Amino acid sequence: METVEKEILTLVDEIGYDEITRLFGTLKGGKRLRAKLILEIAAEDKEAPKLGAIVELIHAASLLHDDVIDDATLRRGVASVNATEDSKTAIMLGDALYSKAYSSLVSFDEAVARTVSAAVTALSVGELMDVRMSEAFNADAERYMQMLYLKTAALIEASAKAAAQLTGKDAEAYALYGKNLGISFQIIDDILDIVSDEATLGKPALHDYEEGKCTLPYIYLYDALEGAERERLVASHKQKLSPEESAWIKAKMQEHKCIERSYALAQELSNKAIEAVSGDERLVGIIESMMKRSF
Repeated sequence: METVEKEILTLVDEIGYDEITRLFGTLKGGKRLRAKLILEIAAEDKEAPKLGAIVELIHAASLLHDDVIDDATLRRGVASVNATEDSKTAIMLGDALYSKAYSSLVSFDEAVARTVSAAVTALSVGELMDVRMSEAFNADAERYMQMLYLKTAALIEASAKAAAQLTGKDAEAYALYGKNLGISFQIIDDILDIVSDEATLGKPALHDYEEGKCTLPYIYLYDALEGAERERLVASHKQKLSPEESAWIKAKMQEHKCIERSYALAQELSNKAIEAVSGDERLVGIIESMMKRSF
């Protein structure tokens, strides 16, 4: 991972503009899940750290744009670039990172480059779906899962698949691992937004719902409620929640076991991911740490 971090800084410096380097230095690195996957799967390939750095630049760019779209002022517990600078700066920084990542991909085999670039297209479609779905309460779990795959899981899937392509491993098996890991990862994030406090999250709890996002626990709760209670839930969508309203939503989720249902689905998908790579202990460890990080 130290090599990946050095590669990331090298790629950013190669853009050739000190302001880009300065702004990038204000970002928190996060879990580097995508790069870790690449290093685990393609450990023997000398190009793995560079590919990991490229994918992490893409991920960072997507988060910069995401913060602008969501008017988010915090990212991983620190002020977002659109908050400290402005939205134009955040968008242009994201564009610079995307462009550098794409130009660096051309040094890889065509299959690897095609896998990663296709995932970025999927990510963009998923982001647009997310924006459209936030306009009104979404009670369609299948539609939500499709958006979640495109917006989050596709790049994790591509990271695993591209790493396998680098080393001649079964690309489709590792892609399936990455896909299920990615979906599970986001479901756990959805749960965290509800059960964790602001200090842990780096943003206010239940913030997703206030932004208009109907994640799985809310969809499950909608299905469980009837009449006036269902209407109350929908009326709270995309509104600033009072402490009383937040407490009511959490109590109803506990009553109807919405968190448990969501976690069970994440666990089911994680098990499928493990099966796809025949119990590779290194990749099992990544799954287990991801599943445990919220509880």
